[in-house]
Amino acid sequence: MKTELIEKLNNSNAHRNSRMDVCDFAIKNSLVNELIQISFDTTNHNHFKAFWALEFVCEKNLCLFANAVGNFCEILDSVKNDSAVRSATKIGMFLAISNHTKKEVILTEIQEKQLIESSIDRLIQNEKVASKVYAMKALFILGKKHGWIYDQIKPIISQDAFNHSYAYQASARTILKRLK
Repeated sequence: MKTELIEKLNNSNAHRNSRMDVCDFAIKNSLVNELIQISFDTTNHNHFKAFWALEFVCEKNLCLFANAVGNFCEILDSVKNDSAVRSATKIGMFLAISNHTKKEVILTEIQEKQLIESSIDRLIQNEKVASKVYAMKALFILGKKHGWIYDQIKPIISQDAFNHSYAYQASARTILKRLK
């Protein structure tokens, strides 16, 4: 089955249906742990494709990812491929939401700190817009518990808002409005 997962990843592409197909295959065949291993191995040529599918796994059922959260928070800063960064940052947002609502996955203090640091880094680095937006949203949610985050991100978002797309600007306006 693992080789079938690798074959699915090799044949997948960025289209939503393709990413969802790999996600569904991994869940149906109990290969989520293998998908996670491939995602976290940044030397694997398919790690970004695995992250694409893992994003959908986490969106469908974050509990399937619960055992990997510690490792995820540790490797988050080492993810550099733009396609993988986008998905990893979105997974970070899912974790922040879950942690805040105390639903599926609760982060430890160390994991929260790692997620906060990584999200701030993504926000200030030269990342793609989607990654910055997911990081911004995760930080807003985490800031409800850690108020100092708002003081840190408000000037960053304010300065950066008009250097990006309209989608980023809209997200920035929404977050800034909520921070007031």
